[in-house]
Amino acid sequence: MQNPSVVVSPIPDGKFKATLKIEDRPVPNKCGPEEVILKMQQVGICGSDVHYWTHGGIGRFILNSPMVLGHEASATVFEVGSEVTHLKVGDRVTIEPGFPLDKDHSFAKEGRYNLSPVYFCATPPDDGCLSRFYKHPAKYCFKLPDNMSFEEGALIEPLSVGIHSCQRGEVGLGTSVLIMGAGPIGLVCILVAKAMGAGKIIAVDINKERLELAVEMGATGYVNTFVGEEPLELTKRIHKEFDGDTGDQDLHPQVTMECSGVESAIQTSVYATRTGGKVLSIGRGKPIINFPINNASAREVDILGVFRYNNTWPKAISMISSGQIDVSKLISHRVTLSNALEAFELTRTGQGVKVMINCAEE
Repeated sequence: MQNPSVVVSPIPDGKFKATLKIEDRPVPNKCGPEEVILKMQQVGICGSDVHYWTHGGIGRFILNSPMVLGHEASATVFEVGSEVTHLKVGDRVTIEPGFPLDKDHSFAKEGRYNLSPVYFCATPPDDGCLSRFYKHPAKYCFKLPDNMSFEEGALIEPLSVGIHSCQRGEVGLGTSVLIMGAGPIGLVCILVAKAMGAGKIIAVDINKERLELAVEMGATGYVNTFVGEEPLELTKRIHKEFDGDTGDQDLHPQVTMECSGVESAIQTSVYATRTGGKVLSIGRGKPIINFPINNASAREVDILGVFRYNNTWPKAISMISSGQIDVSKLISHRVTLSNALEAFELTRTGQGVKVMINCAEE
């Protein structure tokens, strides 16, 4: 059997540069007692996958050796370990790509295992699952209900970011929400915020097509900004969307989800959020930025970090299978594994919202 895999490799002596190619990797042939070998079905392309290719790293995660990409995934169980009881060969599963390396770590014990040392697919030095075959701990593979597709199973990973973010921000009935950035993560935050009962949801982006999609997915309105718009000017336009030009500060967003990582958008997030509200830092940009700390402190605007997710897979499966959330509109392009490099180019150039790769189709 062959195991074609999408591999990103650092360029020798090239800082923050990498090459991307499809190469045949060994098929996993040793299944541990608590592991499963999976035949991959659908894998979505994430912005982080593209970033490792174009920049050779993200923050502290630097690409020092070749790495298989991909972490938004679904699969069919190909082989099960001797101690696995909840899965059998042929089961359709969705994969949680991160798992704790030390079960006794304090954060793992608290259930916040995303903050403990983890193996995480396609994060240096850990290989991802954009391949024909892949091995993973069985406890982090979840059976798909019969009414869910493999594509929906792969989209549980980005949806989980939205779930974790909304839980961190305590979004509930009637909460007013501002979404900065209408890319895939901003869109899933809209889906989850709406499902959790949020009232007004306003999206902000420079791409009008993305904003129109945001409305389709549950946003109640949007602000189409432009590169170079001053944060305070943009804040005025955002407030108008929330208060109807009345100046009523109580109508301003209680929770802002910053999904772009752009410095000016982060600044706008602080200014636009209602006094006493919350700003969630979800997007990843420059490691150090100019930040209006005095404004945030004087108005007791809480700044909350968001790093991946924890304990979200059962909730995400339930939200999709029950029809509470429709993630299918996220998918803009579909390609096969042999054409995976096309998928990366579509994502790199901003042509695709969510590009899905079929790993099972020859």
